[in-house]
Amino acid sequence: MSTSASSPLSLALVITELEVGGAEQALVNLATGLSRERFSPVVYALQPSPKNDRLVRRLEEAEIPVHFLNVRSYWQFFSAVSRLAALFRQQQPRVVQSFLFHANVVATQAARKAKVPRMVTGIRVADPSFLRQRVEWWLTPKVDKIVCVSQGVADYCANQCRFPAEKLVVIPNGVDLSRFENLQPADLCALGLSAGRRAILYVGRLERQKGLDNLSTTVLPRVFRELPQHDLLLVGDGPQQATLQTLLEKQGLRNRVHFLGWRDDVPRILAASDVLVLPSRWEGMPNVVLEAMAAGKPVVATQAEGVTELLGDLAEPQSCPAGDAAGFAERIIRLARDRELAGELGAQNRRRAAAEFSLAAMISRYAALYESLLQ
Repeated sequence: MSTSASSPLSLALVITELEVGGAEQALVNLATGLSRERFSPVVYALQPSPKNDRLVRRLEEAEIPVHFLNVRSYWQFFSAVSRLAALFRQQQPRVVQSFLFHANVVATQAARKAKVPRMVTGIRVADPSFLRQRVEWWLTPKVDKIVCVSQGVADYCANQCRFPAEKLVVIPNGVDLSRFENLQPADLCALGLSAGRRAILYVGRLERQKGLDNLSTTVLPRVFRELPQHDLLLVGDGPQQATLQTLLEKQGLRNRVHFLGWRDDVPRILAASDVLVLPSRWEGMPNVVLEAMAAGKPVVATQAEGVTELLGDLAEPQSCPAGDAAGFAERIIRLARDRELAGELGAQNRRRAAAEFSLAAMISRYAALYESLLQ
């Protein structure tokens, strides 16, 4: 079916929340990037409108309708399904695409109630939760396709979760390189660093998945000892913040780690930093690694799902297995000390991001999938 020759394809995009995060940014990039001649998207978020409304404002500026179901607890599951189904009946989407576990569950049930023709879910991390795996497996007969954000996640879904292989589709994240061109680096002093100090950067949620507890206890002591001029910037917030602050206090490292909360100027902070670190226990295809590549910066990350796919031939000097604290520390120290190597890897990272992970390519793959489902 070709939508360009008739009315635009009505599309519903459903996500758990619209706070700033990797999946949320991917949804907004998709919604705002799809051709309006071919698609008419509407966005639904299960949770209330977020405190940080940057992504919501992007949708509103693009004149994309946004609905919040104001779900605050598991007890609202059935009412959430009923309300979303009612909204689907009003919109009459031809395809529903959901992102993240809770949205997958609610949207799949609502789409069935509203008799939506096609249902697509999205798996964005290799979540080790057995309960979530079983729930997602239970959903598979009810969905047409399952978009996996990396081949690593697709392999996990097929081998670990036993999802039907014929339903799995790999669509990697894309990055808007224009956001990272001609950047004026952020003022590190304004971020809490003393004059002359240099920055290592982490961007993401402060939660167990991201491995910041391991970084704090097994990696930072050596890194800070070997790099006396460097501090660590943590951009983001989450449930582990108090725990991390306590761990750092106990080791006497608290004054060299700066908790910045969520920021809207991540590209400029990347430009001012020597290296991005991501010590995750598991991932899908981390947007922050892709953003660092687009900014022309080197990375040190664990080899969680999607990381080596992003880095390609550049993975060895920029990644190591999860749990290899010595290897992780050595890579940070080497890149922080050797600016020529860091610059060379950063330039190669940017070229790879442009060639393999453009935002246009991501949007094109989603568009082709939706249209193929209705042919």
